[in-house]
Amino acid sequence: MNNKTIVQTQQVTFPEPFTLKSGASFGPVTVVYETYGHLNHDKSNAILILHAFTGDAHAAFYHEGDRDPGWWDAMIGPGKAFDTDKYFVLCANVLGSCKGTTGPISTDPGTGKPYGLSFPVITIEDMVDVQKRLLDHLGIKKLLSCAGGSMGGMQAVTWAVRYPEMIHSAIVIAACHRHTAQQIAFHEVGRQAVMADPDWNGGNYYGAAVPASGLAVARMLGHITYMSWMSMEQKFGRRLKDKQALGYDFSKDFEVQSYLEYRGKSFVDRFDANSYLYLTKAMDYFDLAQGRKLSEVFKDVNSDFLAISFTSDWLYPSSQSQEMVRALKANDADVSYVEIQSDYGHDAFLVEFEDQSRVISNYLVKVQKERVGKV
Repeated sequence: MNNKTIVQTQQVTFPEPFTLKSGASFGPVTVVYETYGHLNHDKSNAILILHAFTGDAHAAFYHEGDRDPGWWDAMIGPGKAFDTDKYFVLCANVLGSCKGTTGPISTDPGTGKPYGLSFPVITIEDMVDVQKRLLDHLGIKKLLSCAGGSMGGMQAVTWAVRYPEMIHSAIVIAACHRHTAQQIAFHEVGRQAVMADPDWNGGNYYGAAVPASGLAVARMLGHITYMSWMSMEQKFGRRLKDKQALGYDFSKDFEVQSYLEYRGKSFVDRFDANSYLYLTKAMDYFDLAQGRKLSEVFKDVNSDFLAISFTSDWLYPSSQSQEMVRALKANDADVSYVEIQSDYGHDAFLVEFEDQSRVISNYLVKVQKERVGKV
């Protein structure tokens, strides 16, 4: 592990119950998180990184013995976009996940068994409320920025609306202010695939066979939406897999079929089926406006904004970012918007590091200078 910075995962348990958006009271809640860099004396350099759907708290550096670093290591570290020589960067696993923070796979203290479907339905707002409790625990009263892509971007914009006095800026990448019918439809097909698997057993599969087939199909569908037709064509085209001619049967003829099968199977090894259901449902419930004008939702926002979208992202298209930008500008908010040219589709925020780094690095310097009075 020479020349590799080692980081350890931390956790805290909040015994007092949370009141969820649904009205349910839920607790205790354990939150798993990691930190990178150092908090300055006045705690003005903190940046909260918000992970996407199947992400976790391990955003950067290495765990002892690991070959691969955290999921956004190219963006977090000394001299990188989120420069840990300047900033104190933290990332917490979201409520409802299976990566350490309390979720359906966690043990219900009342029964001694995993929650399963007795776990309450959660929302993006609930995730943010748990993160706010973590910041209170750490004594951080105001964030220099909160930043995330996809579901992480939904959390970032929710932070700006829900806790306007607690953040100087929000960096919202490849995200939206509400899920559309099409986005809900993709998730519903994935959930139905999971629930149709006989091994799902109404969510009570812990200690038995997991619903591997259903979860793999759900991931295959999801992965298609994360790529663009250009990236799929460039990566696979119509190339055959391990054969010289079409088989004229229902075996896997094409490379793209084998690739999706691999992605599905590998996902089953690292993610929980019930967490898949809960987190997709949280995204589908996401709607900041809830029948109001979006400009009205943003009227009390006090933070600056940076919105980033990608030209080939058809899952969360640029038009959704632009809609947020227009609503913010209608409230005279300080908004920067960048559309990055990319063939990688929605996955671009996990791939296009050079352009994102340049934009974010410069933006954070601006925020620190104008909002905090430091360079």
